[in-house]
Amino acid sequence: MKLAMPEDSLPVREMFERFFATESTPARVRGAEPLGFDPELWRELVALEAPFIRLDAEAGGGGMSLFDACIMMEQAGRKLASAPLAESVAAIRALGELGGDVAHKWIEDVRKGDALLTLALREVRPGEAQLVPGGAVAQGVLTFDGKEVAIDVPAAPLNAPSTLGGAAIGLFEPGKGERHVIASNADAAKIWAAAIEEWKLLTSAALIGLSQEALTMASAYACERIAFGQPIGANQGIAHVLANDVIDADGANLMLWRTLRSLADKQPEAAAEISMMFWWASRTATNCVAHALHTFGGYGLTLEYDIQLYHRRAKAWALAFGDPQQELTRAGRRLLLSESAAVPDPGAVEIDFEPPTGGEALAEETRAVFNAVIDPEKHILHDHSFESHSWDVHRALGKAGLLFPDWPEKWGGRGADRDSVRASNAVWNEVGYTPPVRSVTGLSGAAVLKFGTPELQEEVLPGFASGEFSSCLGYTEPSGGSDVFAAKTRAVRDGDDWVINGQKMFTSGADLASYVLLITRTDPDAPKHKGITVFLCPLNVPGVEIHPVFTFMDERTNATFYSDVRIPDRYRLGEVNAGAQVLASALSQEQSGGYYHLNLRAMADAATEWARKTQRDGKPAIEHPDVLTRIARVHAHANVSEAISARVLGAHLAKIPDLAFGPAAKVFSTEAFISQSADLLDLAAPQSLLRGKDGLGIVEMGYRHSTATTIYGGTSEVLRSMVAERRLGLPRSRAK
Repeated sequence: MKLAMPEDSLPVREMFERFFATESTPARVRGAEPLGFDPELWRELVALEAPFIRLDAEAGGGGMSLFDACIMMEQAGRKLASAPLAESVAAIRALGELGGDVAHKWIEDVRKGDALLTLALREVRPGEAQLVPGGAVAQGVLTFDGKEVAIDVPAAPLNAPSTLGGAAIGLFEPGKGERHVIASNADAAKIWAAAIEEWKLLTSAALIGLSQEALTMASAYACERIAFGQPIGANQGIAHVLANDVIDADGANLMLWRTLRSLADKQPEAAAEISMMFWWASRTATNCVAHALHTFGGYGLTLEYDIQLYHRRAKAWALAFGDPQQELTRAGRRLLLSESAAVPDPGAVEIDFEPPTGGEALAEETRAVFNAVIDPEKHILHDHSFESHSWDVHRALGKAGLLFPDWPEKWGGRGADRDSVRASNAVWNEVGYTPPVRSVTGLSGAAVLKFGTPELQEEVLPGFASGEFSSCLGYTEPSGGSDVFAAKTRAVRDGDDWVINGQKMFTSGADLASYVLLITRTDPDAPKHKGITVFLCPLNVPGVEIHPVFTFMDERTNATFYSDVRIPDRYRLGEVNAGAQVLASALSQEQSGGYYHLNLRAMADAATEWARKTQRDGKPAIEHPDVLTRIARVHAHANVSEAISARVLGAHLAKIPDLAFGPAAKVFSTEAFISQSADLLDLAAPQSLLRGKDGLGIVEMGYRHSTATTIYGGTSEVLRSMVAERRLGLPRSRAK
């Protein structure tokens, strides 16, 4: 796994970051309006060889990867570069692949500054005019008419109508000027088609840069602007919206990297991923800049403020190709109907989303235990609820030391290295046995390992590791919700004992557990973060009551009551009134995107199977554009979810500062789980109403299960605040 910027790409980013910051200032962008072209910037780009970044070195170009070209375009997007750079890069790359004297001459003319070459984004047809980005200032337009790839040289400069976002758009009419044919074979058609796909990726990168810069501007303003005695960024109505947007924008960046990786690996779904990428970048830019402008209030509407420059281009750049929703439909055809598409060769892509290799021996051992004990007819698989817990499976893995293989052998683990632990854990998802009993117990056990007394470690860790008993979490209280530091459950010192009184709600797994990781208040007069203490409380002591609470997800949770519960001080974790330190490490283990992309893909597969078998309006439902679009949208969300969740581990491995990556992944993944399961339920109605454990029953079950995922492990509201503060630098929006 490698999700940090590659060392070889850092100079590229730094160079273009400096260049565009200097040469594409807001004043220069304004000066290029209304046409949207800065001739001096273009001359500087040519001198820098930027349009030739993707041209093969043998043809006199930079021979650089598509990854590096996207880095360049991201920086161009951040500063709204007023030049048809994406179009020129894609067109010149295509000329280099096509070859020939005409192609070579045009490349040299562009290099000498004698010509500007752009790209028509759709096939040209006689009598059909089309809007071409950069066409108003270009001497040549690379076109394809279904048979020939050619450079059309307009007889006169193209008409430049007034448009939403400039981009030097020209109205191109085929047949009015010279036409220089480059090639007319099948390979030429593929090269042109691949150039269009490359343009989508380059434009996506520019939109990502635009989105992130607009959010940076809005966040800075939200920290400076005071209203009602505090910065407006402390208002959750502003902070949470911007947090959602930066999650989407970061997700777009990771999705772009993931798509480039798929291209490099020649994955069959790569063409579909390009289309999903373009749609996602477009809708993300639209949302980010709309909300950023809203942050500025009325000032954002004025020409004096830069945000309006971003607002118009956020829409205009993508719409030059047409309705982005149609691109999502195209993704559906490519993914679900195997529609072929030519794709660009991205060159070297060092980004890698796959977890580190190694640990295969422990993975095989884990797989062997599962094969010996799992019975698909008996055990509940692919269900992430406590209801799927089976003591025989749990204890079999515990006996083999595979519940917590990273724990020391002294406590029943294997002392396994990180790669082996990751490989072993991956088998659980592979098999589909994923009840939360193990993860919750592991969280409690990790707290005991770090903060527990030797006596407590001796008492509980071997039992946890062997699978003989488990733990649950006593966090939530009826009046506190997700604010775990608002705990009112009291623990009072009495000699060597503590006496506990209070109530916890939603103590899932308490009916299975022997212990509860319990948050208590030990100093009611201290600030709420400083007056709590955490205990690992036995559940078999007098005064503990466990009452079942059943949910509509077919899952049991519990209300737990503590009445004069007396436990020895050895059950305390950490120092008195220092429970925040214990919870800091514990909570971080809950907040990641986890496995939700698997849920999304499982539901999408179930909907696809239904669509292939179901007739609508006399043809299979899978052939309807709306069906293709909506299933592709689920896959797009799954791609972002998987990428943004991988960043949690990737950042840890690369030792990148953690800017609330786990909370961001959980917010996105769980919210996507809710929205996309609801839409698939609508899509397949009324058959989707039927409950079951396969087919559309997976969608129905996913819809019911999804509703809880934004609540447990930290609500989306709390996690958005963390993203706003740590990723965007906004003021704290929660009570101190």
